[in-house]
Amino acid sequence: MSDPNTLIPPPLTSAAEVDAALAGAGFAVVGPQDVAALAGVDGAAFDAWRPYWTRLPPDAYLLDGGKYRQRRHGVFVVDGDRLAAAPHRPHWQPVDYNALHGGIERHFEPIEPGLSGDPAWRGLITGLAARASALKGAQRWFVEAHTFRIDTASGIGRPTPEGAHRDGVDLVSVTLVERHGIKGGESRVFQAASSAGLRFTLSQPWTTVLLDDARVIHETTPIQPLKSGEPGWRDTLVLTFRAGGFQGPAA
Repeated sequence: MSDPNTLIPPPLTSAAEVDAALAGAGFAVVGPQDVAALAGVDGAAFDAWRPYWTRLPPDAYLLDGGKYRQRRHGVFVVDGDRLAAAPHRPHWQPVDYNALHGGIERHFEPIEPGLSGDPAWRGLITGLAARASALKGAQRWFVEAHTFRIDTASGIGRPTPEGAHRDGVDLVSVTLVERHGIKGGESRVFQAASSAGLRFTLSQPWTTVLLDDARVIHETTPIQPLKSGEPGWRDTLVLTFRAGGFQGPAA
């Protein structure tokens, strides 16, 4: 069993090598400067986003009885270098991909306009959509964005209460926004077709994991407070890219 106090550094891939890593291994971990390069922005532009994670409503759909997750949700369509907001819709996943929360429409508050309208937001989503096109072929991408805060107010927080999973999309990105006062939160990536896997800890804000959802399974281990009685949280931005349309009950 790994020590939750140990931070295992991730194997970083440069912006120039991301497409080859996704094609070869099915995943890549990209450091903050290279994420900014993929987005075509100055890395400092991302730091202005932090306040949006302090205003996330509680997730009312946690079926494990927990109160540790806050979130918002947004939907977008990328066509080339053009990003457009889609009409707000519930988040839905099939049970095959999310045994805990699949099969139900989950209605979350939309991402605040100040964030979704920021030029760096557009740059990040279109830059990562280009990685999806490099991996799967150029096409329109249907993007779901999730802003998450997992906290330790109740003693433990679970970033992935559904366990190791795939999302039923083409490309997944998980970006660390902030890690504060916690232990645990280890990222794990497994090959779907074998037992091969890798584990590491995201500690630098804006480090991003990119995952070919058809080939790898991922999870993040629970978090606990670093010091008893002191607040702790882990903030992330999760983006999913899917060809052909958004997931829904009739999809």
